[in-house]
Amino acid sequence: MGSLYSRAEIYDLFENEQRYEAYRKHWETIFEGKDIRSMLDVSIGSGSVTLPVTELGVKLSGSDLSSEMLKNCEKKASAKGVHVTLKQSDFRSLDCWGDENFDIVASTGNSLGYVDNADVERTLEEMNRHVRPGGYLYFDSRNWEKILAEHQRFYTYNPLFDGDNRVNVVQCWDYNDDGTMVFNILYTFERDNRIFQREIFEEHYNPFPKALAVDKLKALGYTDIEVKCFPSQFPAVEFEKLEWYTVIAKKSEKSLDR
Repeated sequence: MGSLYSRAEIYDLFENEQRYEAYRKHWETIFEGKDIRSMLDVSIGSGSVTLPVTELGVKLSGSDLSSEMLKNCEKKASAKGVHVTLKQSDFRSLDCWGDENFDIVASTGNSLGYVDNADVERTLEEMNRHVRPGGYLYFDSRNWEKILAEHQRFYTYNPLFDGDNRVNVVQCWDYNDDGTMVFNILYTFERDNRIFQREIFEEHYNPFPKALAVDKLKALGYTDIEVKCFPSQFPAVEFEKLEWYTVIAKKSEKSLDR
């Protein structure tokens, strides 16, 4: 079974104006009180999460491993009349950005879980290299600790509609003995009460504890580390109850990491 991220046209079926506005409000909340004019998203995908920052006066750049997703991102940016600098890259090695620094460097879309725990730390180091002194590092993630504690098997979504077609999505989660997980994602497409298309995808994840990433940020000299719900405009709840969370931290003004 292939990855959903090789089928950008299916991945983007969930996009709509309401979702776009929710992401815009999310970034508005995250940026409040911070001097952010440039942003690099190292797992930008098709741009669903970060394209809304362009409406907040932020210059957006992005990289991703998937050329298919980057093509969709470029199309969506063009349709909105905005320019986004895009490059294909694995976020464990961000040499494609040279010596460029940004006000905020982000990894969005629960992407850190795609690599093993040691590479989560490596990725944070790579992201840090492109954060200007006094800038910010950000990531969002599923709450893996909650998932592993509850051992939920199925994750369902409300149906969506693509023209006359109804699209149903369900995930089935496999918990492996080595601590990794497989998300089996089934899409069914219905018309006139009949299923006419099925698409099945398989995504592999490496759950990591929040403390692993937060401790790494501290070791890199980050302060003012905030843990928020995702989207961040939602009411605050205890971490144990969050399905998805964000972390944003401030880099020291006197950083000598370069």
